[in-house]
Amino acid sequence: GSFVLKAAHDAYVPAGQALGIDRDVFSKILDEKIAGHPNIEIVAEEVVSLDQVPRPTIVATGPLTSEPLAKSMAEHFGGDFLYFFDAIAPVIDADSIDMEKVWRADRWGKGTSDYINCPMEKELYYKFIDEVNGARKVEPKDFEKDTPFFEGCMPIEEIVRRGPETARFGCMSPKGLPYPETDKWPYAVVQLRQDNKAGTAYNIVGFQTKMAYGEQTRVFKMIPGLENAEFLKLGSIHRNLYINSPQKLRRDLSSRADEWLFFAGQITGVEGYFESTCTGLMVSMFLDAKLSGDEKPEFARETAFGSLLYAITEEEKENFQPTNINFGLFPPLTTDLDGKPFKGRDKKLKKQLICLRARLRARKVASYQN
Repeated sequence: GSFVLKAAHDAYVPAGQALGIDRDVFSKILDEKIAGHPNIEIVAEEVVSLDQVPRPTIVATGPLTSEPLAKSMAEHFGGDFLYFFDAIAPVIDADSIDMEKVWRADRWGKGTSDYINCPMEKELYYKFIDEVNGARKVEPKDFEKDTPFFEGCMPIEEIVRRGPETARFGCMSPKGLPYPETDKWPYAVVQLRQDNKAGTAYNIVGFQTKMAYGEQTRVFKMIPGLENAEFLKLGSIHRNLYINSPQKLRRDLSSRADEWLFFAGQITGVEGYFESTCTGLMVSMFLDAKLSGDEKPEFARETAFGSLLYAITEEEKENFQPTNINFGLFPPLTTDLDGKPFKGRDKKLKKQLICLRARLRARKVASYQN
């Protein structure tokens, strides 16, 4: 029933097995839905302090929260926020891609061939890696130098800095992407994914970057098929802000310092549209139950919602970093669905069982709440 997910599907762009969206269409749908809702009043003014807002309140200001409001939050929590760098990949005009040198396919033949694949052989690959390493980068300011990168959006420069082969086992992996003519894998592959609903723009998958603008166009035009690429948007990095949620928030996503001040979205330490939507749905249910005097909803640890909530409110880590939903968040699988000890090492089967277990527990939660 989430209208956010419905909007995502309405803004869908082909992306293989991933849910890709046209961000402009997605934003427009949500803006119109909120503006047209009879129970929502939009007040277009800046909030610079938590003292400005009445309680109860849900704060969902995102990772780019303004400095005055961030300062107010830091004063409220009695400590500094955490920061991480988020990087953005370049976007290319689809008409400028040389389709004679590339082909459409999804890895291992899955999906509907939504990706454009740009092959590299060994000599070009290592030359490309050298150029990435040698390219001029945007240097962080002094106060940003100790800010870490989010592992899920690591810039290509940081990836290749870990070793010349690292990219071939990550964003440039050729596995499951053979040449159509020979059925042989290239040495490396750069993938392009549709970036808007009209199919006029493509982004370079996994190529978030902190290279200087001029260096990006020079280096990325080495990629076969992109020799004459027109860049609609160049990559960049920006500093994101998030709360140290395991220390600062309760399990219902309210502040430990104020039970009627709730938080949702990326500022809670989740990463991604879907994860942000999950926290928004959960916090609305928590607040509704609290206002109604009802029992607080419980999200089973074995479900995606429950695992994400546990990761950002209960799992104590020395270095808390933003996380998206992944199989590592779920509790270990010790038995199969019949209660028998699970000893298999089949990763695919293990993931299927984790998903089935999550669905079963989610149904119980839904049944209980209804």
